[in-house]
Amino acid sequence: MVKETGYYDLLGVKPCATVEEIKRAYRRLALRYHPDKNPSEGERFKQISQAYEVLSDPQKRCRYDCGGERAMKEGGVGGRGGFGHPMDIFDLFFRGGAHHHGPRVDRRGKAVVHQLPVTLEDLYNGAMRTLSIQRNVICQSCGGQGCREGLDKRCPQCHGSGVEVVLNHLAPNIVHHIQTMCPQCQGSGEWVRPLDRCLACNGRKVLREKKVLTVQLDKGMADRQKITFHQEGDQAPGFEPGDVVVILNQKPHPVFQRQGSDLVLRQEVPLVDALCGCKQAIRTLDNRRLLLCSRPGSIIKPGDVKCIPQEGMPVYRNATQKGKLIVHFQVKFPEPGWLPAHQLRQFQSFFPHREEVMATEDTEEVELRDYLSPQPDLGGGKPFPGGPGHREDTSEDPLRHNVQCHTS
Repeated sequence: MVKETGYYDLLGVKPCATVEEIKRAYRRLALRYHPDKNPSEGERFKQISQAYEVLSDPQKRCRYDCGGERAMKEGGVGGRGGFGHPMDIFDLFFRGGAHHHGPRVDRRGKAVVHQLPVTLEDLYNGAMRTLSIQRNVICQSCGGQGCREGLDKRCPQCHGSGVEVVLNHLAPNIVHHIQTMCPQCQGSGEWVRPLDRCLACNGRKVLREKKVLTVQLDKGMADRQKITFHQEGDQAPGFEPGDVVVILNQKPHPVFQRQGSDLVLRQEVPLVDALCGCKQAIRTLDNRRLLLCSRPGSIIKPGDVKCIPQEGMPVYRNATQKGKLIVHFQVKFPEPGWLPAHQLRQFQSFFPHREEVMATEDTEEVELRDYLSPQPDLGGGKPFPGGPGHREDTSEDPLRHNVQCHTS
């Protein structure tokens, strides 16, 4: 005598229905109310899956027939968290996969990331590059089945569920159900005898293939920019192929540095050009020759920064527009002794008049010399400008720790 018929009513079968009738009813309703087809029927789909989970298992069905939903909850099977995920039950029924706890996994392959070294010239002018990858493709001989067509691939040990249920008798009236992964099929729910496996892929369903991708580098692309090849990744039966993501890795350039859409150049000019007008020739990234000119009489000081509009990087997807070429000038001074002493006064006449400093009785003339940085004291002492290896005792006066220089 069946105490409740709620689960039977959900599936539209009678309490005396056979297992095959219950399976056919679940198949029809699950396809009808699946969330991908009817997003608003998610709760109905969940209830149908819970009903099938109970009525398709002989032990659970017997407990439900005797005590209804209350007996299922008291037995540790029912309740909101006691049933399996509806999507897991659907996958188990229609795809023969193993029962997985937790959130549903998106049935799409993972993206594969590759680094592609490029030069600054490639990003300036645009280029075509090829990238060779290795990927899995579905075996054409068996169509991704791993065996001949029509062969029953259900694991004989777990009957396609991917799990085994072990009954642990803790007490005369207490039985603990433990689910373990099927050792024969390793949780996949499928197993094929070695003699029945596909000769091309040896039952693996996929083959390894070399694929050459053509990467189009557009003008103005940036370092670390991503280029995606959709569905060019690994293939697997029942999964949508993943993407191949190419990340551009710009090599350092010996002359130019990039700052967004601008190019930065460090240019050294001799002193005569800095004083009398500059004319410096440079090669651009597209192999043009530019002549950098400053007006006669203008002075270029060390550290001056100038710019040339429309000579920087092309703007991505708007290659007719370019950034600026920013030039950092460094002035190269002549070496000591470059002019004989008797010509110095004549050379000074070309410069603005300078104020003469006269020596007086209280003036002491000293000579400037080159400064050499002190070497670190490897013996642990603190070097002191007064002499190598000199250490100053500051233990008696703690205020002397803040002294920055020493006078004598």
